[in-house]
Amino acid sequence: MSVMTEDPRPGEARADRLMRMGEPPRNGGEALRKLVWILPWLIFLSYPVHDLVSGAHTAAATAAGWAGLAAFTGTYLTLVYRNMGRSFSGAVVGWLVAVLGVLAVVLCLTLGSPWIGLFVYVSVACGATNPLRIAYWTIPLTTAVMLLVARHTGAEGEWTLFLLVMLVGFAMTGVRQLVRTTIDLRKARATVAQLAANEERLRLARDLHDLLGHSLSLITLKSELAGRMLPDHPDKAAQQVADIEQVSRQALVDVREAVTGYRRPRLHGELAGAQVALTAADVTADVPAEPDLHGVPEESESALAWALREAITNVVRHSGATRCTVDLVRRQTLDGPFLELCVEDNGSGGSAGVGKGPGNGLTGLAERLEKAGGQLEAGRAERGFRLVARVPLASPADVGSPA
Repeated sequence: MSVMTEDPRPGEARADRLMRMGEPPRNGGEALRKLVWILPWLIFLSYPVHDLVSGAHTAAATAAGWAGLAAFTGTYLTLVYRNMGRSFSGAVVGWLVAVLGVLAVVLCLTLGSPWIGLFVYVSVACGATNPLRIAYWTIPLTTAVMLLVARHTGAEGEWTLFLLVMLVGFAMTGVRQLVRTTIDLRKARATVAQLAANEERLRLARDLHDLLGHSLSLITLKSELAGRMLPDHPDKAAQQVADIEQVSRQALVDVREAVTGYRRPRLHGELAGAQVALTAADVTADVPAEPDLHGVPEESESALAWALREAITNVVRHSGATRCTVDLVRRQTLDGPFLELCVEDNGSGGSAGVGKGPGNGLTGLAERLEKAGGQLEAGRAERGFRLVARVPLASPADVGSPA
């Protein structure tokens, strides 16, 4: 099993490949997919088409009908398709909706009741493109006009059409609000991520200032003192230089520890990232939401977090799995208490290479867990691949101790 070593965050890459709600298409393929999403809803146009090909009208009326139907369909697709990205201005939307309404009335009155379904698209356009304050009165107005035209042309099932036109129009207002909420949430998430990054930068700056401020001030002071002592008291100056070396070494150790702390992954964050990554990859995920990490040393937690990151990377990128289960349990063994992480999927194991020796990812994981006093087991399971990582827990006597 070859486990990748980079950070598994396929959610963002996968989101780039998916259609984004309420945003314009970024390429020709995405534009085509959005257009295909709209086309199936043109089913109500089958009645006007059947009416035109049935031969019930004169040649001139049939030609005019085809022209009117093409104009209606083109206006509707232009209005709704453009609204899925960079929408028209309010005035242009109003004029296009008015054109749809006029075409629907004229075509129904001149060609008969089979064309009454055009009002469904007028209602959809009112709900999908107009602001709520306008949609709330244009949809009932469209429905009322449809009832009058239906009675004039003798269309059957007018009350069924009444409910259909009314409900479809207001349903589209709900879809419009959902799209707007999705866009707002996406912007809010980006803002939160930026604020979190800024906060981390500020925290790192504060920590480095606290760590280095005192040490650098002390080094500066002792350097000046050594310089003054050097001509008359070289032995004392040498002692000051030795102190400078000791302080600088300690400062270097402190900085390394601080940076290591920032780079150390946390199990809570990796579990949340695993849930997002698996969901984005269309893998049914069963991940514990609030694990009990009481008494887990930082080194052990970090080792498990790395193991989880590597395992989820393999599931998402190599296994072809459709389901993944993550378990985190405490076990009492002869060697003491352990925290066990189990990641099992129903995939092929990707480039696991069972029988060919462990991959670099597994070897690195095993070494990392070994340093924390843990163990790693990985191999084929009954229905896929299974990775188990164990790390020792702090004994009750150690929990809360000064060490």
